[in-house]
Amino acid sequence: MSRETLRTEITLHSPEATTALAQRLGTQLAPGDVLLLSGGIGAGKTHFARSLIQSLLEIPEDVPSPTFTLVQEYETTAGPLWHADLYRLGDPLEAVELGLEEAFTSAICLIEWPDRLGDLTPQSAIQMDFSTDPDDEQVRLVTICAPSAKRALFEKVSA
Repeated sequence: MSRETLRTEITLHSPEATTALAQRLGTQLAPGDVLLLSGGIGAGKTHFARSLIQSLLEIPEDVPSPTFTLVQEYETTAGPLWHADLYRLGDPLEAVELGLEEAFTSAICLIEWPDRLGDLTPQSAIQMDFSTDPDDEQVRLVTICAPSAKRALFEKVSA
């Protein structure tokens, strides 16, 4: 099996561009897809996640940040979706207690602060690293890395 990693960088010039990327990616996701959203506070991870979730909801609803609840679950047009914010986790085993290992195979998972997963990080996950442009606070830079097995999904997003 190839260990090739696909990589692209995308510049998002506005919150609307972040929303458009989230919507484009949302149309490609299915249960078993895991997105690892990395980046500092204020880099755009939660805005991206909210936009993606809202694009998949049949009936629009508020999409709160799971900072305090750790996980929010949604029934979407693409299947069950889990949005997790692992910032407050102290040990990867806490992710197991949340049920994330099972969700990685049965739901679409959006994981903020994925470094907290340690060895539990799925090898098939798509990594998205968000950062701000130091010259323009509205601009977000997103680096997307995906295993070659996710080539079709990756190509739709990076086009």
